[in-house]
Amino acid sequence: MKAIVRGASGSPELCDVVVPVPTENEVLVRVHASSLNDYDLFILGRAPLPFRVVGTFLRAVSAGAPPRVRIGGSDVAGSVVAVGSRVERFRPGDAVFGDVSSFGFGGFGAFAEYVCAPQSALLPKPARMTFEQAAALPQAGALAMQGLQASGPLQPGQKILINGAGGGVGTIGVQVAKLQGVEVTGVDRASKLEMMRSIGFDHLINYEQEDFTKSGKRYDLILDTKTNRSLFAYLRVLTPGGTYVTVGGETATLFLFLIFGGLIQLLTGKKIVVIKLKQNAHLSDLKECFEAGHLAPVIDGPYKLSDWQDAFRHFSTANHEGKVILTVV
Repeated sequence: MKAIVRGASGSPELCDVVVPVPTENEVLVRVHASSLNDYDLFILGRAPLPFRVVGTFLRAVSAGAPPRVRIGGSDVAGSVVAVGSRVERFRPGDAVFGDVSSFGFGGFGAFAEYVCAPQSALLPKPARMTFEQAAALPQAGALAMQGLQASGPLQPGQKILINGAGGGVGTIGVQVAKLQGVEVTGVDRASKLEMMRSIGFDHLINYEQEDFTKSGKRYDLILDTKTNRSLFAYLRVLTPGGTYVTVGGETATLFLFLIFGGLIQLLTGKKIVVIKLKQNAHLSDLKECFEAGHLAPVIDGPYKLSDWQDAFRHFSTANHEGKVILTVV
């Protein structure tokens, strides 16, 4: 099968590898679509330090492990072609989707024609949901849901801000948040603002022209996908008792937030939360939102697997809108 593999030189390449064989609790999925996430960038050597360390570990152990260990890709949507002896939830022909990432043997692997995944990592795909839409939901949706609920359920009338709002987390997050009657401001570059307006943002800020941390406006919740400003800048635009949540960004800043978050809350009453991804968290809720017509993932592309270099290059520039999708079938 074809797969994007990190070669011995450390550079990714599209090559032929052996089709994986499912264990007793796994299913073998014929991949129809996958999407790009920051977690997947370890195969490019461009991820934040923690993921580079993980990537180094995976490369070190992959010599004696199945070929799929060296393949990137977290979000997958596809069709089941074979099941292990203990699999009860699925059978060949079922359409499924989910986040198959893991930092152990057999984790990741969605940037390929086939991938093995534990049955617990997958859900049945709704019939009217395309494979591209399904591949866009798992990881970005989990981060969005975890971030929005970091201080409990959203309350009608709350004001929230999403920084880096034109990507996967923001475009899913705003649609979920609007269901709760909150007012949502989105921050991103000018080229994304029209798309952001069309999916429900109440207010838009072009970060190239305006710094939202100096506007004088305050928010009950800030959901940040960039984490590219100082902690004090974020604190001054939170309401008393407000919450700042980060789901990714600059590594050094994330560590500072982890170290000082508790002290800041003690001194100011404002909460600092660094989200740790819970794979497939709230995926069933997102599925229900889609089926009810309340959620439509924003798709960038799709790109064919053979055009993976263009897709990765586009993703790394942060010019993409919503989720960058790779299609295999």
